Amino acid sequence: MFEKGLLAGKRILVTGGGSGLGAAMGRRFVELGAELIICGRRPDVLEATAIQMRGDLGGKVEAIRCDIRDGAGVDAMMAAIWRDAPLDILVNNAAATFIAQTEQLSFRAADAILAPTLHGAMYCTLAAGRRWIEAGHKGVVLSILSTSTITGRAFTVPSAMAKSAVLAMTKSLAVEWGPKGIRTVAIAPGAFPTAGATGQLRPDGRDPNWASRIPLGRVGGYRELSDLASFLVSDSAGYINGEMVVQDGGAHLRGSGTEDLLQWTDAQWEQQRMARSKDRA
Repeated sequence: MFEKGLLAGKRILVTGGGSGLGAAMGRRFVELGAELIICGRRPDVLEATAIQMRGDLGGKVEAIRCDIRDGAGVDAMMAAIWRDAPLDILVNNAAATFIAQTEQLSFRAADAILAPTLHGAMYCTLAAGRRWIEAGHKGVVLSILSTSTITGRAFTVPSAMAKSAVLAMTKSLAVEWGPKGIRTVAIAPGAFPTAGATGQLRPDGRDPNWASRIPLGRVGGYRELSDLASFLVSDSAGYINGEMVVQDGGAHLRGSGTEDLLQWTDAQWEQQRMARSKDRA
């Protein structure tokens, strides 16, 4: 679909790039000629992913441990990256979510979602943007959001709030930073199942036939999302700024995707809370 060197000469940082959609996008960026940096909290996962990509693709892939919930840690990571060369592209991919009755959320549980999804994305964007502006260097920020920014989403309220805030950041910075040569764009993916997200969002007891009700009748493929991301961060999309592209097979046109949870019993919610507590233990 793309020329092999579409992203040649670009240095790209993907947060949460050790697994799932982050790793899939990173792999595609390397295939298209980019130099890749992935960050996350689990150094073993990051390094294993980097080793596999280098072995499979032969490109330059670096793994950096960073907890993006810590602004000082983010700034230190960016300083270390810039010592070699400036970034060209930041992909805000790292996020957290789980289903819960909103009135049952503790402050700690809400912060566990808001911290990486909202604060982490903002910290990374500010740290990269400041350096780009000071050096007069062009840049692109791609944020991975969700269709909850359009529909709202019951039972994942902190995530919907955080993603909507990052969309507001995307639109706002498009105006503020666009004149400085910095583009901000976003993707709202629909169902692209990953092990982590499926465990948190689709536990036993939810509708097993949900995917068939997506208008296209299927979930998305990693390559489809990775190709869209590659286009949006490339120079070929140089006139796209402040926009969010929805890629969900039309699912958000039928609903937010959590309507089935309105039928859950108190016993089912209690079982979900207990399962989440075991995961945290």
